[in-house]
Amino acid sequence: MRIAISGSHSLGKSTVVRDWLNSNPDYLWEDEPYRVLSFNGPYEIAFQDKSTRLHNGLQLFYSISRLHRYDSNECNVIFDRCPIDYLAYSQYTAFQATTDIDKEFVLTMVDAVRESLDHLDILAFIPISEQWPVPMEDDGIRPPDLEYRNSVDMIFKQIYRDGLFDLLPAFEKLKLIELVGDSELRLKQIQLAIESINA
Repeated sequence: MRIAISGSHSLGKSTVVRDWLNSNPDYLWEDEPYRVLSFNGPYEIAFQDKSTRLHNGLQLFYSISRLHRYDSNECNVIFDRCPIDYLAYSQYTAFQATTDIDKEFVLTMVDAVRESLDHLDILAFIPISEQWPVPMEDDGIRPPDLEYRNSVDMIFKQIYRDGLFDLLPAFEKLKLIELVGDSELRLKQIQLAIESINA
């Protein structure tokens, strides 16, 4: 089963991935593109209103290339982030109008993102939830800025719930779920999604 965890930063995506791997050692792990390319790699990638076309384009196409490595749902793999994440973050930066990322650049990403979703079986979105608040932590990677996290979360919700970028038809080909609750509940929600596909 090919699973991706998506959403704004500092909401527990990497924790979900780690917990899933601990419970399911037969799964492969695809780390977040930023960690591979910048934190542990050769590129200097900026965030927030400093992201550029190069920064987000690198992460997007790395994410797509990793999805294409797994062409069957017989592959057991979990991804920390998916191509949609770079649409959301690019949209945020386009709104700031501070770099070369603009509306036209964001729209050029859409077709590649839509096509890449054919290589996923479960897309798990973690939204900000008033019922299950997640405190902002300084992970040493992204700015500990609540407004930034909240603004990006709103863009994710527009994509996943309201049809921004017209990706809803692509979502019909996979299992789109929202993860809420504590760690145990989130893992159970993924397991139930797998069981519904296999039923």
